[in-house]
Amino acid sequence: MMAGTAIAAAGIRRGVILSWTAWSILLVLNREIAIVKPMSRPRFDKLEPGKRQRLLESAAEEFAAKGYDGASLNRILAASGISKSSLYYYFDDKADLFTTLVEQSLGLLFREVGEFDLRKLTRENYWAECEALYRRCIATMSSDDTWYVKLGRMFYRLRADQAHSAPTERLFDAARHWVGALLARGQELGVVRADMPGSLLVDCVMGMGEALDRWAVSNWETLDEEARHSMAGEHVDLFRRLLTP
Repeated sequence: MMAGTAIAAAGIRRGVILSWTAWSILLVLNREIAIVKPMSRPRFDKLEPGKRQRLLESAAEEFAAKGYDGASLNRILAASGISKSSLYYYFDDKADLFTTLVEQSLGLLFREVGEFDLRKLTRENYWAECEALYRRCIATMSSDDTWYVKLGRMFYRLRADQAHSAPTERLFDAARHWVGALLARGQELGVVRADMPGSLLVDCVMGMGEALDRWAVSNWETLDEEARHSMAGEHVDLFRRLLTP
């Protein structure tokens, strides 16, 4: 699963966009699994499936080959056969198209990783299940090339660009919602502290998660298989220390 130049090798061959989002990345986003759904404009979802797939595949290949800043909407349009007027009917700008690609890729990542049902969490398995989810995400990222990691790097660069980062907020809003639900379940089970405002706990988890994500995508190639495997336990332990009553 990986896209772009590599997408072509894995995802496109299967007729889907097996790309990122990294945020294979993104461990904050990886924690959204049970509820994340593409949040693009409803009109884009109504686009004929073949055209929608061609556009996303063309965008994935362009972003993978050129990076976010170097990617050209004109090249994406030429490769996909979509007109510029049609593109702006479905998307506000390049940042909006890229964020939609991230959303679609995350949906595929989550399908590969498998379900994470909050209702099945118990006092005994809460942290073990969180770690198991993390391990599945890392295993999925490691099973292909670096597409998810590249996508994560592009995403965070876009997020740092205040002039164009607005589309990324919808992904973080979804992540905040899911983190809040996960923490609330943990509080019900007595494994997550309840002595602080819920919104503050969510902010703390989101902040730590984003820091871990940024570090992971920046250092991915320097980590051997053992180090990547160890990340799940090490990172989840940080959250457990923060959140245990």
